[in-house]
Amino acid sequence: MGLLQKVVKNEAMKSDPPEIYGWKVFFLSASACFGGMLFGWDIGSIGGILVMGSFKEAYGLNKLSDGDRANLQSNIVSTLQGGCFFGSLIAYWVADRFGRKPALLVSSVITILGIIIQCASDGHVEALYVGRLVAGFGVGAASMLTPLYVSENAPRAIRGGLTGIYQLFIATGVMLSFWINYGTLQNLTGNAQWQVPLALQALPAVCLFIGIVFCNESPRWLARQDNWEKATEVLGRLRHLPVDHAYVQMELEEMRDQLENERLLIGGAGFWDLQKEMWTIKGNRNRALVSIGLMICQQMTGTNAINYYAPLIFENLGIPKAQNGLFATGIYGIVKMVTCAVFLLIAADSLGRRRSLLWTSIAQGCAMFVIGFYTRFKPPIKGEPIPPVGYFALTCIFLFAGFFQFGWGPCCWIIVSEIPTARLRAMNVAIAAATQWLFNFVVAQAVPHMLVNVGKGGYGTYFIFGSFCFAMFFFVWFLIPETKGLSLERMDDIFGITELVKEKVHGDEEAHHKQSELHETTTAASNATRNEKSGTAHIENDEVRAAA
Repeated sequence: MGLLQKVVKNEAMKSDPPEIYGWKVFFLSASACFGGMLFGWDIGSIGGILVMGSFKEAYGLNKLSDGDRANLQSNIVSTLQGGCFFGSLIAYWVADRFGRKPALLVSSVITILGIIIQCASDGHVEALYVGRLVAGFGVGAASMLTPLYVSENAPRAIRGGLTGIYQLFIATGVMLSFWINYGTLQNLTGNAQWQVPLALQALPAVCLFIGIVFCNESPRWLARQDNWEKATEVLGRLRHLPVDHAYVQMELEEMRDQLENERLLIGGAGFWDLQKEMWTIKGNRNRALVSIGLMICQQMTGTNAINYYAPLIFENLGIPKAQNGLFATGIYGIVKMVTCAVFLLIAADSLGRRRSLLWTSIAQGCAMFVIGFYTRFKPPIKGEPIPPVGYFALTCIFLFAGFFQFGWGPCCWIIVSEIPTARLRAMNVAIAAATQWLFNFVVAQAVPHMLVNVGKGGYGTYFIFGSFCFAMFFFVWFLIPETKGLSLERMDDIFGITELVKEKVHGDEEAHHKQSELHETTTAASNATRNEKSGTAHIENDEVRAAA
């Protein structure tokens, strides 16, 4: 028994051939997930850059009032989110039209271009905005394409773990950027302090491009294009099995069945046909709404409030100096990365998605409330040492990071990329990613103002996010099913599409049967009438002959 079989506990792991867990699928997942590192690297680096004295001097932040400075900081951060929102939506069309692989390659090139513009801005805030907007198009596209591409290639038994590598790479990007910020602040002077961290954001984009060049196209995208020969070849190579192996043929048959079921429900394949399929069929509409709800909830945990403004938050909690704040932020990044790795290894495909979301909702809420109570009733006093309760509140920041990576971080991306139907998968993930970026934008805009205006020391900020965390428990309890160990095509069973197709087929058969019966009855009646007329004519002829 291999390591995977010892760690991952689900029915698919017991029944599927061990050959399918070869190096290729892990290389593919790691290469694609550099798209997640693009996101993590930016959200980690920009928060530290904003508190650097050299950056404030270059862009005139020192000359602004507290309110104006908060406004400019939130604009710098959130410009990228605007680009990400539109980039994720545009990427849906590119991925469906040209394929997942070309779309990922283009997203990496666009990101590199945006980073070059940012580094060359040299104190001109308008150029910085343009650079972050362009980079946002690439980062947003990658955020939608990465989980989509990985989930379509991953074996069902470990799909949660492989798709969750996306969140691990986000956390790794955050961690690396935190420490790079700390290192440049300690060892460099002048504009190089902030230009070097900005330039190094291109590193994951380069790794994404190089890695994806050596990867295959998604077999499920090829199947959707009716290129079954190529889909069979790619799937066999990816699974390390001959193309006529029963497991490969089972996967292909499930793809055929799902695509045929979708065509039975909605015949066309144009944009409006797919919109009709998504929003008029209850099972598909539920999946879209669940995906949107999960992404709203993920952002309302407050995680990116801490990611973007961690140095500022640590300063508000009593840690003085930018260097110390960045050091604490670096530790925060390590905690996120390690706990995410542990979750993917032991829980994603064993404990499952639903249970992980449930318990971490409560745990995150408790951590946020502790920080809020400390800031409200025992706030740090400048120049005085942090009290013991303050250290407990700081510990809760790190605990929150661990709880998030054990549930709401990776699980949302896993679920939204695996529950949609084949024809709607790209569109569903794009809508989910765009929702994530929209609320990421809202949080980035709101948090600096909340920390200034929502109670002394911004204590109300933590109560607001904590309350959202508690509410998410009920959202998951009533609306989120368990999906671990199931093939992508089996999601139709969970959301009632398979039964709907059976009812439609049965209804069509009954209609056909009734039509056949009606045709037979009409034919019989027609024959009887013809026979009657023939008999009458025969009698009339006999009477004419007798009279003659």
